[in-house]
Amino acid sequence: MDDLGANKIFGAVLATALVILGLKQAAEMVYAPHKIEKPGYAIAVAEDTSGGGEAKADTPPDWGTVLPKADVAAGEQVSTKCASCHTFTNGGANGTGPNNWGVVGRQPGTHPGFAYSSAMQDFGKKTPAWDFDHLYMFLANPQSYVAGTKMSFVGLKKPEDRINLIAWLRQQSSSPVAIPAPNPKAEAAAAGAGAAQTAAGKPAPSDAAKVAETGKGEPAKGAPVAAAGGSATGTPGQTGSGAAAAPKTASTSPGAPPK
Repeated sequence: MDDLGANKIFGAVLATALVILGLKQAAEMVYAPHKIEKPGYAIAVAEDTSGGGEAKADTPPDWGTVLPKADVAAGEQVSTKCASCHTFTNGGANGTGPNNWGVVGRQPGTHPGFAYSSAMQDFGKKTPAWDFDHLYMFLANPQSYVAGTKMSFVGLKKPEDRINLIAWLRQQSSSPVAIPAPNPKAEAAAAGAGAAQTAAGKPAPSDAAKVAETGKGEPAKGAPVAAAGGSATGTPGQTGSGAAAAPKTASTSPGAPPK
């Protein structure tokens, strides 16, 4: 091959390389990559304007009212969420968590053979027994109720699940804890306090708090003052008896003087 033929081949290769390089540069200019400011995808979520998203205060119910009506079979079904860590039979082995036969009424952190966290042991020193109220609040969020417990369970958020589970756990015992007598007033008070806490974002103030908020030691409008060794309302210098000062017009019997 003479020099002319070699030059033609070399020129063709060089031209091809230049064309490829030019196309590459042109493509980079046309399709220049855009650096994203934030990684990931933005997902639009519609705002809830229904007005029903306020959190409801979670307080223990009146057990004398709810336990007799609880769905024990549903509680047994809920217990399957706990079966990977706990046993519920009489004399059952400890697992990741302690055996829970007779747990209702048992002092926390005391089941034989289980290595409890120091947090649960300290809780047990201050708590005589797993009563209905403590179980109800603990099962809602174990880590929050006993900070540092080994129980990593996220909790049962639905009150009815906890009530049904506690009703079933109560029966898993040789001597089930007695159900207290119904107290409708306590149930109504708990519901009223929950509604007040939801509406105001804090617990409803007591009568004493209302007196303090009015200033100058005067009672809230329409509420009698409970005097403990101080002066009774309405008469300066009058010594209180430690009981609520009654209005002057009140009497214990017809014709009796006000107390």
